[in-house]
Amino acid sequence: MIKVRQIKVDVKKYNYDLLYDKVLKILGVKPSDVISFKINKRSIDARDKSFVYYIFEVLVELASYDLIKYSNDILWYDDASYSFSNIGTSKINDRIVVVGSGPCGLFCAYKLAQYGYKPLVIERGEKTFDRVSSVENFWNTGVLNKESNVLFGEGGAGTFSDGKLNTLVKDKRNLMSEVFKIFVENNAPEEITYIKNPHIGTDLLRNVVVNMRNKIIEMGGEFRFSTKLTDINVSSDKLVSITVNDNEVIPCSVLVLAIGHSATDTIKMLYNKGIKMSNKPFAVGLRVMHDQELINKNQYGDYSSFLDPASYKLTHVTSDNHGVYSFCMCPGGYVVNSSSEEGRLVINGMSNYKRNSGVANSAIVVSVSEKDYGSNLFDGLKFQQSLEEKAYKIGNGSIPIQKYIDFKNNVYKDDYEVNDSVIKGSYSYANLRKIFPDFISKNFILGMEYFNKKIPGFSNDDVLLLGVESRTSSSIKMNRDEKYQSNIRGIYPAGEGAGYSGGITTSAMDGILVFEAIASKYKPL
Repeated sequence: MIKVRQIKVDVKKYNYDLLYDKVLKILGVKPSDVISFKINKRSIDARDKSFVYYIFEVLVELASYDLIKYSNDILWYDDASYSFSNIGTSKINDRIVVVGSGPCGLFCAYKLAQYGYKPLVIERGEKTFDRVSSVENFWNTGVLNKESNVLFGEGGAGTFSDGKLNTLVKDKRNLMSEVFKIFVENNAPEEITYIKNPHIGTDLLRNVVVNMRNKIIEMGGEFRFSTKLTDINVSSDKLVSITVNDNEVIPCSVLVLAIGHSATDTIKMLYNKGIKMSNKPFAVGLRVMHDQELINKNQYGDYSSFLDPASYKLTHVTSDNHGVYSFCMCPGGYVVNSSSEEGRLVINGMSNYKRNSGVANSAIVVSVSEKDYGSNLFDGLKFQQSLEEKAYKIGNGSIPIQKYIDFKNNVYKDDYEVNDSVIKGSYSYANLRKIFPDFISKNFILGMEYFNKKIPGFSNDDVLLLGVESRTSSSIKMNRDEKYQSNIRGIYPAGEGAGYSGGITTSAMDGILVFEAIASKYKPL
């Protein structure tokens, strides 16, 4: 098989047949010479707004390669798929338990099931479509289900997100391609395997998650929903059992902790039982809303009508050395109340697959570390919680909103209309400056003004701000060794909640790495 790179096609003229014919011409072969043809990568070059084009990389299998003239852009391709074969020999006495069915836990369980380990997955929240009902009821009535919400339940926080799959991590072992392969096998769109910034969308992701659960069950795994880890039982620094729902003891010597970064009650329980942890940096800020057309025109010019809704990625370091950056940018998306605790309010962004709401939103966040929130363990968590409590208070339990110009001038106004079709949950007018210490507000404004130079109109007076975005990542890290175990043997902290990933793809990849660590030691059941 050969790889053909740097194939440029005008966005306005693109179709599959045109690409196919162009590749045949480049290679100098006939259709009858082709055994298979596959798009491997697709990106967009929009540096010149007068000519925006796709850049393709394709894989072609031919009946004969004798006449192919190889070059920097026509190369022999060796498929290096993910593989794992280092199966351990130690006997495991009890079923492996995976706590949490977000991307990390789900992919860890999926691989364990594939290799015959028959894991038990416990999830404090509900299964997908019961969870959807609980979430929609919360948005409509304000009645929070503390155990099953936007952040807790099957699929994890990613199920109510944009479903972004892009990541910048180095992937020498093709873990990412394995994640995408599994997604596609469970009815995710095949395009995620080749487009530059893939996403699934919350509407499609729900079905993918259910399909993965069913596959795990078919392979011998088990799921228990509304089942919360409430205690771990340790003897001589080794795990011997776990307690769920405060009263049921389950024998367990291997436990995967894929609990997510919002399970603060579980995190504190684990710390009290002796699991070593440390603080880590994170970021906090506000969601900003723009007309999607503004972003499209800036990114693609007159070509915007031929392309999917545009995204952006913005970063800036301010004069006092705080990073300000866009986080979880959702083209054509929604802002959602994603609270999981009474008396505290936090928001997130969400998009469907088609990203067709007409409004772009992104968090603009300011990085914080121990020098900002304190050096004692859980000071970062306390800082997050204080912001969420203030957001809840100033919004009277609803999402607090404010125009950018009023935030900038530190004034309260309630005389403007809001497109509430793109806000999931009730909202109320407020002065968002009351949420933050001054340095956060100052750096947020500096970032917004800088980003306006990159995207004209980004800091227009009427840009809507919503708060608070405080859970960009975990505020703590659960320490683990080179074999992925904590100081309590048999416990494997994993994913975003343990401080080892950020987003769907890296969490899924970490889940696979933890699977490998377990499988390298123990033989299947």
